[in-house]
Amino acid sequence: MKYGAFGLVEVLGSCNAVMVIDQMLKTADVSFRTWNGKCGGHEVVFMSGDVSAVTAAVESVKQNPPCDIILVAVISNPSEETVRLVEEDAATHHFA
Repeated sequence: MKYGAFGLVEVLGSCNAVMVIDQMLKTADVSFRTWNGKCGGHEVVFMSGDVSAVTAAVESVKQNPPCDIILVAVISNPSEETVRLVEEDAATHHFA
């Protein structure tokens, strides 16, 4: 599948990840793809949509954070390998 952009937001804790997802979905026409947790409670939320919508959603949590935000990024026109990694993670976690 082709994506215009992926938006990534890293937070500490699952509850914070849910708050970020909610805010991003309410801000712009983006779709939740997956989230990935690592040791120490770090969670990375992955959203997709067109570049302007993803940028707006990421900027929303950056400018008006619902919790402490560790890192944000927008990947426009993600490579096929990046798309594959996100889709495999989503399928493994049964989010998408």
